[in-house]
Amino acid sequence: MKQRKFADVLVGEIGLGCMGMSWAYGAPDDAESYRVLDRALDLGVTHWDTADLYGAGQNERLLSKALKGKRDKVFLATKFGNVYDRTLTTHQDLVTAQAGWIVDGTPEYVRKSIDLSLQRLEVDHVDLYYQHRVDDRVPIEETVGAMAEAVKAGKVRHLGLSEASVETIRRAHAVHPIAAVQSEFSLWTRDYQDDVVPLCGELSIAFVPYSPLGRGFLTGKIKSMDDLPEDDWRRLNPRFDSENLAKNLAIVDVVSRVAEARNVKPSQVALAWVLAQGEHLIPIPGTKRLAYLEENAGAAGLELTPAEIAELSSVVPPSGARYPEGSMAFVNR
Repeated sequence: MKQRKFADVLVGEIGLGCMGMSWAYGAPDDAESYRVLDRALDLGVTHWDTADLYGAGQNERLLSKALKGKRDKVFLATKFGNVYDRTLTTHQDLVTAQAGWIVDGTPEYVRKSIDLSLQRLEVDHVDLYYQHRVDDRVPIEETVGAMAEAVKAGKVRHLGLSEASVETIRRAHAVHPIAAVQSEFSLWTRDYQDDVVPLCGELSIAFVPYSPLGRGFLTGKIKSMDDLPEDDWRRLNPRFDSENLAKNLAIVDVVSRVAEARNVKPSQVALAWVLAQGEHLIPIPGTKRLAYLEENAGAAGLELTPAEIAELSSVVPPSGARYPEGSMAFVNR
């Protein structure tokens, strides 16, 4: 697989989002997930992404077993900040002010979270540590300052932010070099195309698109809500409700048309479009299925023509917000 630069490290240009192995997209299948993780390294998919939130720590525990004897082959990223256990947070005003989601960026929580993640992963360091969502009640300088302490202690190699605004990225980068910014980005989510993506290129920061396949929609395998498991969170996503989904199929039609002409999969075309947006983009399509892993890895090295890129880029904007209203309040902070 071709590689791209991640700070001072080279990783496969297609990474692996591990969330769905433990959370959000139907019932877990640990045996299949272990097969996926083993095969990923064979394919050169060396960048694995998790978070303490995914399955309330279960995804990190899952990866701990797959990492045995292979730690030096994996560029390992995890995240903190989205609180799944309120007993862990030190930010009491968040607990009392919000009945639902909690984001905690206090230095105390940073220090606690990295130690817990290392315990669950059973490693002595992670290669990349993200703030999963920006806590607008805590100056980013304080949060990143605490994250930098973990770098000095050898617990973390590089720092990252997720769903951060241009202003936040600049302020954070002034405190300690930010190696990566991870945000949703795909043919149907281009919110950051004109500001954060070019800023990352300017500052030599990797931009890591999560959900580069539009949460599976751009693969062409989802035609209606009936194609989603009953316990799949996408049933709560506005873009997947029946009315919006029917409109959004027009985007899939374009992707499928280009794929058919090239004799490749729609997923590979969608990923190739993301890769074409800049050498500093390193997408992490998520999957818990071996067939989909191999399909996604096959997008590496697929070069679209300028005409194909223009055709794909001209698709109509998607119908519906990318998150439910409450969750949208936590992005682009």
